[in-house]
Amino acid sequence: MLSPKTKRNIERVIPFGVLWFIFSLIYCVLEKGIMGYLDAYPATGVPYDFRRSIIAIPAAGMLMGILTGILEIVYFSKWFIKKSFTRKIVSKSVIYLFIVITFLTVITLINLLYTQKGYPFKILSSPALAFLTDYAMIGIMIYMGAIIVITQFYAEFSVSLGQGTLRNFFLGTYHHPVQEERIFMFLDMKSSTTIAEKLGHVQYFEMLREYFFDLSSAVIDYAGTIYQYAGDEMIICWKLKDGLKNNNCIECFFAMKLVLEKETNKYNNRYGCLPGFKAGLHYGMVTTGEIGSLKKEIIFTGDVLNTSARVQGLCNHFNTDLLISENLAKIIQFPNNYIITSVGDNVLKGRSKSTELFSISRRIK
Repeated sequence: MLSPKTKRNIERVIPFGVLWFIFSLIYCVLEKGIMGYLDAYPATGVPYDFRRSIIAIPAAGMLMGILTGILEIVYFSKWFIKKSFTRKIVSKSVIYLFIVITFLTVITLINLLYTQKGYPFKILSSPALAFLTDYAMIGIMIYMGAIIVITQFYAEFSVSLGQGTLRNFFLGTYHHPVQEERIFMFLDMKSSTTIAEKLGHVQYFEMLREYFFDLSSAVIDYAGTIYQYAGDEMIICWKLKDGLKNNNCIECFFAMKLVLEKETNKYNNRYGCLPGFKAGLHYGMVTTGEIGSLKKEIIFTGDVLNTSARVQGLCNHFNTDLLISENLAKIIQFPNNYIITSVGDNVLKGRSKSTELFSISRRIK
């Protein structure tokens, strides 16, 4: 079984391959229109075969797309994370263009070896040189550059909106309202006002950025989706089956604790403190759909969000870092390493009926 992180990375890479495949296919059709009835490329004399091109070029394009997707997800997205939007686009596009030129050169030589059998490599290199120095090569590079920029815009918008959100917009999943069961976690930083006063607004914002970035890795590992950031608060959600599977919604909380503990030295050295957090979880039915005209969003509406926020708001009152509702506690299969303690029935603000809440902690090994 693939881990949630691996599945997410594969889902992020696939669109790169699809985009390159589509644009390569378009290129083949345009090239056929330009070549007409010619049976060889004018600049090189290399035989032209549309049937071979319509298979080989999109296949090579998809391979190039998958390669750029892997580079983007595994390396470049981390290397350029602190760069501005424009610097990211320009820097990564230059690197990708260099890779594409190298890739195209290799493909050209392989194609020549296949089509000009029996010729020594010295002779084969001359048509390759002619192609690489011809005006047509400039046109191809401009076309490739356009593909690279488009894929970079896709990558940046995917990160800004969230990959799942962007995919749902494209597929129209929530164009019409949909009812579904989801688990929500409202996670709030402890003593954020005190920390902000101590650090000042700018340094506090820098810490907040590091804090959210570090916590996100655990959300990915446990199949969660970041719904919103609200000041120092993070709202995470799961479809019910994903949140219950392997206790992802609870394990995510403890994984985030562990992530911050491992970064203790970094936070103490840079900011003089290690931020902590508390969280409240609840589940229920929500209505999910697209909303807005000037700015579109996919939002959730339902009592479950308000209840999750109220549950989290009682963490300080009961001196605990994690509270979950009775409804959620009933459907989770708690392993032996969890300590589940009832903190009693509570009438949450905005609700008439009382709800039993449970504090969750882990046994110290």
